[in-house]
Amino acid sequence: MSTGLGASRREFLRAMGTAAVGALGAGWAMAQEGGPGGPGDDRKVRVGIVGGGFGAAFQWHLDPGCIVEAVSDLRQDRREHLMAVYQCEKAYDSLEELILDDAIDAVAVFTGAPDHVRHCTAVMDTGKHVMSAVPAGLTLEGCEQLIEAKERNGVIYMMAETSHYRPETILMRQLYQDGVFGEIEYCEMEYYHPARPGSAERQALWYWNGEPTWRHNYPPMLYPTHCTDFIVGVTGERYTEVSCMGLRPTAEEDPETVDNQYDNPFDTGIALMRTDRGHITRCNRSRLLHAHGERAQWFGAESAAFMPSWAGQPFVVKRVGEADLTSHPDYMHLLPEPMRVPTGHGNSHAFLTHEFILALLQEREPEVNVYDAVAETAPGIVAHQSALKGGELMKIPSFDPA
Repeated sequence: MSTGLGASRREFLRAMGTAAVGALGAGWAMAQEGGPGGPGDDRKVRVGIVGGGFGAAFQWHLDPGCIVEAVSDLRQDRREHLMAVYQCEKAYDSLEELILDDAIDAVAVFTGAPDHVRHCTAVMDTGKHVMSAVPAGLTLEGCEQLIEAKERNGVIYMMAETSHYRPETILMRQLYQDGVFGEIEYCEMEYYHPARPGSAERQALWYWNGEPTWRHNYPPMLYPTHCTDFIVGVTGERYTEVSCMGLRPTAEEDPETVDNQYDNPFDTGIALMRTDRGHITRCNRSRLLHAHGERAQWFGAESAAFMPSWAGQPFVVKRVGEADLTSHPDYMHLLPEPMRVPTGHGNSHAFLTHEFILALLQEREPEVNVYDAVAETAPGIVAHQSALKGGELMKIPSFDPA
């Protein structure tokens, strides 16, 4: 397909909505054409779900290729919530118990970020496939351990990065793949999730029964993937170096920054990153600034695209000499009919769910596979190290196969 923005908006959007299976992944086209994972394929993937917070926000029970076999959470209230959401009667007290169940083919791990590497490697070492909440890990060593476990066991790993399936990102991926947008020379990415001192948001995220959770003073740049997918997941580029500076609240401004579990002094990180094609990205992560949401702005020599913002910036794609594109498809028609439901993070959850199930049925690597997941996670890890060194320019290692 080759379509310029000079075509009528209606014709262009119709073409984008039809051709977007390429931007969702090759397996979607195969399924829609009646191949594996499509109509007539009655095979089922039996999934175990661990983590009754964010883990209860997906559509496993609505996917025609999936059965929720069992659920688990350390907290009884969350176990019961998972059982109710997924209409599942089998529950385990821990991930360690659930992964011993031979009836389970794959596990969705939605535990706390510091446990992702340990939990995902444990799953893969039982021969089961895994989908993980973000980020992939907190250290470069942990990223390496994930890749080793995936390769050692010959299983499938996918990271549930929501930015990958926001409709604006799907459209950008399609425009880029089709050559309509051109080269992306510069990108601005931001993820603002306010948790200011004294706020109800902080209390809910940082404490449980009066005790600190893993989110308590978590370093902002160690949660980068909602941003980095806007390039890694659109163009396939890898980040190679970064310089990051952080905002440090004083003890008087925020006493909770003192003696925290991560030895983290920052509530905000602002990074400049370079890709393997020489392009540049500015990445903002903050829990302090008066802003909200996950978004990007992509710039080329003759094109630019803007996601909508909390402050009122509308969605628009602009090209030199062409009419603006001010709307986009929602792509819901590409999901199985039972899964066409509104979800969080720009309706991305059902797409992530279905992609993981399709990848298992089609025996292929998924979108946001282990190499992509690490390519989106590692830049933030190195960025945090850079900020601790006052903004020193640092290399980001590659974890891709040689």
